[in-house]
Amino acid sequence: MHAMKKRVLIFDDDADILHVCTIVLETSGFEVATQNNCHDIVKKVADCRPDVILLDNKIPPTGGIVASQELKASIDYRGLPIVFFSANQDIARLAGEAGADFYIEKPFDLDHLVMMLRRACAGY
Repeated sequence: MHAMKKRVLIFDDDADILHVCTIVLETSGFEVATQNNCHDIVKKVADCRPDVILLDNKIPPTGGIVASQELKASIDYRGLPIVFFSANQDIARLAGEAGADFYIEKPFDLDHLVMMLRRACAGY
């Protein structure tokens, strides 16, 4: 029996990052959905039903910390793994504040990103 593909929902307002991540993750066997803002994030997640979320820190309109906290406050999605990503050197503290499960610093190694998303999905 063929394993179901894991679905990643990426929130980033940088079109180049969305494009590169989509190609790399689809090539690595993920299903990918993207959003360029986190407006109404709980509804976006409900519509997509991802296995893992890749969330940028500087995502409009509220930013990744608020968006992540909103998801973690939701009974339906508090267990959904969130990988926080940012070019901010304070990424560990920001991810902690956001309640994210994992974090990765930009610029990131694409193999490392794939490995981290697989690890996040495995624990879900």
